[in-house]
Amino acid sequence: MKQLLAVIGHPIHHSLSPAMHGAAIEALGLDAAYLAFDVAPEALGDAVRGLRAIGAIGFNVTLPHKETIVAHLDAIDDAARAIGAVNTVVREGARVVGTNTDARGLVRSLEEAGVALAGTRVVIAGAGGAARAAAYGIAQAGARSITIAARRPSQAEAIARDLGGVIDACALDAPRLLEGCDLLVQASSATLHADAGRELAGALPLATMPRGAAVIDLVYRPRVTAVLAAAESHGLRTVDGLGMLVHQGALALERWTGREAPVAIMRAALERALAAR
Repeated sequence: MKQLLAVIGHPIHHSLSPAMHGAAIEALGLDAAYLAFDVAPEALGDAVRGLRAIGAIGFNVTLPHKETIVAHLDAIDDAARAIGAVNTVVREGARVVGTNTDARGLVRSLEEAGVALAGTRVVIAGAGGAARAAAYGIAQAGARSITIAARRPSQAEAIARDLGGVIDACALDAPRLLEGCDLLVQASSATLHADAGRELAGALPLATMPRGAAVIDLVYRPRVTAVLAAAESHGLRTVDGLGMLVHQGALALERWTGREAPVAIMRAALERALAAR
């Protein structure tokens, strides 16, 4: 019997997950299908019960359900609890368990790009869910210090307080923000929008980052954001956001199937899907 995998969100038409996972399923020769379901907030509980009832082996969760889905699951793991959001649900016997693969997906994408994290000083721009996941994953990877910088410092302080450890917070315009910084993670939504992206790129003191430092923008559309373009102009190493998207999906697939994910095939499928839009 064909196994079911899915992604749920609202809206869902923009999701690239079916293209990525469909290619992986075909490459691995799995008797499975990966479908996208548009689930309105008021129908979330019914959707989870339905996926459970028909025996789905797992599913992804995207906006606006990443936090509210917790109430409809049997359990969540440490990563989902720390990040405060679920992006992947795994069937474990009769239970459905939530996890979050975004943090580890980011770390894998940086490792793939040759960016070391152990012992580094990292600055994260932004204080939303992506910033929280980035802070958690990079701390787990052994960073020496992580500063979350935001236009609203109170939001950054809340993440630092929740996660603790080597994480602190400051205002985005703090003096000497990027001096001695080994990695800048652009984790806000600003670079999704041309004007805001250029404003942010102009506000970041990229010229003060040391030689050999790296900048990653978690936005993957456009591939070269205003912040990445500015970083390149200063001779910094750059990493786009597509790698995180690929690796969070690969980690989910590995949890569902127990098979090693075909990362190169998943990346190629995403690139084709992006080119077609």
